Amino acid sequence: MSGRLRGQRPGAQTILRGVLLLARGRAEGLRQFGDTPQAFLASLAPLIAFPLVGYLLLAAGGHGATAIAGLLGTLCALLAPPVISFELARWWGRQELWLRYATAVNWCQWAIPLLASALLLVVYPMLAQLLSDNAAGVAVIAAIAAYALWLHWFLARHALALSGARAALLVGLVNLGTALLVLGPRLLSLGAGHAG
Repeated sequence: MSGRLRGQRPGAQTILRGVLLLARGRAEGLRQFGDTPQAFLASLAPLIAFPLVGYLLLAAGGHGATAIAGLLGTLCALLAPPVISFELARWWGRQELWLRYATAVNWCQWAIPLLASALLLVVYPMLAQLLSDNAAGVAVIAAIAAYALWLHWFLARHALALSGARAALLVGLVNLGTALLVLGPRLLSLGAGHAG
């Protein structure tokens, strides 16, 4: 996909415009993101910086081992999706489109907590009047998860120019691979603890 920002570094206003367009299902938002390694790293930096500060504070509070384990898990969760999606893009001959896709995915991650906040503040209280608190909570969480999956599918479909089925496969494999990498060691350590 050629875009007007090819090789250029977009500013905060341009990135925000792109996120808002994509969050509403408008593919032209992809043109608001750069397609360079620098644009990708700039999109990844805040996703790493916020948890890093939290883990540094945890370590400063005397919980160094917990902080290191948490930071490593977070880094794995943040870096597995780009690695897995790049390999799939390369497999399908779409690697030249991957940088813009990965950059857009990183920036669009910020749309999900905003939607979650809106649903929790507005929709949850209304649902809680009609359903039990647990059912209302499950409905809101299901809506957030469904939106997150749809957004990632939409980005894969349009940024990588994939068919709907391949975009769904990419989303499924990225999520499965990330879950295995993040949760696998924990599950293995629990299993080893029960065996011993």
